[in-house]
Amino acid sequence: MYQRRDAGVRPKALVRGPFALLGPAFVAAIAYVDPGNFATNVTAGSTYGYLLLWVLVLGNAMAMLVQYLSAKAGIATGLNLAELCREHSRPWVRVGLWLQAEVVAIATDVAEVLGGALALNLLFGAPLLVGALITSAVALALLEVQSRGVRPFEVVVAGLLLVILGGFTYSLVAGGVDLSAAGAGLQPRFDGPSSLVLAAAMLGATVMPHVIYLHGSLTQARYRRATEAQRHALLRCQRIDVVIALTLAGLVNIVMLVVAARVLGGGHGPPVTTLEQAHAGLGAALGPTAALLFAVALLASGLAASGVGTLSGQVVMQGLLRRRIPVMARRLVTLVPALVVVASGLDVTTALVGSQVVLSFGIPFALIPLVLLTRRRDLMGSLVNARSTTAVAVLVTAVVVSLNLALIWGTVRSA
Repeated sequence: MYQRRDAGVRPKALVRGPFALLGPAFVAAIAYVDPGNFATNVTAGSTYGYLLLWVLVLGNAMAMLVQYLSAKAGIATGLNLAELCREHSRPWVRVGLWLQAEVVAIATDVAEVLGGALALNLLFGAPLLVGALITSAVALALLEVQSRGVRPFEVVVAGLLLVILGGFTYSLVAGGVDLSAAGAGLQPRFDGPSSLVLAAAMLGATVMPHVIYLHGSLTQARYRRATEAQRHALLRCQRIDVVIALTLAGLVNIVMLVVAARVLGGGHGPPVTTLEQAHAGLGAALGPTAALLFAVALLASGLAASGVGTLSGQVVMQGLLRRRIPVMARRLVTLVPALVVVASGLDVTTALVGSQVVLSFGIPFALIPLVLLTRRRDLMGSLVNARSTTAVAVLVTAVVVSLNLALIWGTVRSA
């Protein structure tokens, strides 16, 4: 615990240097580049070219706002979003939020475990079931790192994020980019119901509901925030943290889609429908190094995101229900559906895209309470949302809900 200091102290005086205030957003950011992102971005780029690039840009901007609000709630109140929902909602609402959050956690784990298993299969030929068990075991080891201190965990996760970015940067440099087509891809539009479903999946993979709960828990008691000046100083640093971390995550997603559009079909040839095909296609077009780095990036994504997902599940249960179960037990509960998917022989990429659609439906259940709570001055004090911030947050929520309703309508019509 830090010693009491003057209220006007600068952020860097609260910890050992200004960079020590950074880190929570990097933990959240790894969830924005999980294996589900690989599946949706590669499918979007290879099928529609640059058409859905705007979804990634919009989703990343939305993610920055959402994660900033989550971090701010933790700093202002000393409680994370799950705890705030418990304190300010009826019992049946709390239980409902927890149940849907558990469904989201299962969908998250399906994506992450399958991604890690597939990466091990591509790298070493390991059977998918064996790879799923290895991925889960390594994720537990990452959580053990977190139990030894938050900083080592953040460093490991940030390192894995850079591994993912590095892997795709190589393919981007080798494959190039069509700047005019990329510019056209920034214009919001769809190309039939299939592109709408894929856009919803991309949004679900970009704005992750479980880390909306997690981010506030990473900032709520991280540093001393006894005075208003310290709260505002910490919030400024967390704003920088969010911008840096989510910018890196956004670049990873954009590069994924650009590489797929340029190298793997892009609407001008047979689309790539599986990550195995993407791996083979990169190897054929750009050489074995590109294929190897793709698999390594997928493995880093699955391992890191799986650990973050399990940690998020703990935060949600403890916050909403005041219940905590052993990490191993929680891991087994969310792992079983992933193992069932593997054992059933269902196509990995199809399962990954489907899991991201489920995540998209979970976003409003975290986002609506976040907006309602952070606009309350009695809770947030001087860190309450400005009216413009609340207005933008309401618009973001409306976009998410509208896209989900459109997805339901399109699915019903095509059934």
